Amino acid sequence: MGYWQTPWSIKPYLFSFWGFSSVKIDRMTAPSLISILGVDLEVKHIPLDKPLALKHKAPSCVFLHEGLGSVALWKDWPAQICQGLGCEGWVYSRQGYGQSAGIPDVRGSGRLPSNYMHREALEVLPALLAHLEIANPLLIGHSDGGSIALIHASQFSVAGCVVMAPHVMVEDISVQAITHARDHFEKLRPKLAAFHKDVDVAFWQWNDVWLSEAFRSFDIRPLLAKIQSPLMAIQGVNDPYGTMAQIDEIAVHAPQTQLVKLENCGHSPHKDQPLEVLQALKYFSSSLGKIQRH
Repeated sequence: MGYWQTPWSIKPYLFSFWGFSSVKIDRMTAPSLISILGVDLEVKHIPLDKPLALKHKAPSCVFLHEGLGSVALWKDWPAQICQGLGCEGWVYSRQGYGQSAGIPDVRGSGRLPSNYMHREALEVLPALLAHLEIANPLLIGHSDGGSIALIHASQFSVAGCVVMAPHVMVEDISVQAITHARDHFEKLRPKLAAFHKDVDVAFWQWNDVWLSEAFRSFDIRPLLAKIQSPLMAIQGVNDPYGTMAQIDEIAVHAPQTQLVKLENCGHSPHKDQPLEVLQALKYFSSSLGKIQRH
């Protein structure tokens, strides 16, 4: 079918071979607010270690968070990835998330339109990359962030694209899980409040658009064939927000896709199976420039 799936669990030796350290690191700079298209976005930079910079020039990693994510919710995972890949990184919070500017009347006139991910991918992200002077980044997206990464890669040049638990279409299982989140929001509120200055804006902008009738037709599969860059799609077998059909569809339309299917893994592969994901990312990064569409 023009793509392959790696049985990562049978390659534990790769972890030590790549020299990744499990020691906690904190290379992120303090967050700052950058005005992009008139909106202040929270941005953190992960500088490149000077010894690594002398060895090779790897593409900058840009991390795109999930539907309820933010700079803070990633914690130190982006810094660990940048250390393992030998690159600099950038992490940002989309509008309404983290410490970025809020959205007035988020459940009324400020409600997200059903094409909000397209706007993020085709307008906001290009403007941010231009401001940061980043060309051909390695995009690493989770959930909604993965969908945004795919849309962007279909129209712009990127060094590579790694998506974890992405959404290329709306499944009933996704709607059911998001409905469950809505019904239990008050229990989720204290946990989410630690990562967002306005937890109501963060939650409702995501929840309302996903449960709207207009969003049921969301489908980016026609765009996937336009992606020319190397792709890796990672999905957990136990993800309550989506099935394996999500990444299988990516491989159907973009035959260069490398699939990673993880057992004992839910919606956050980088949290549920961190070593497996790190191994996969390191392998993917080392193969950039060698994977072509065919």
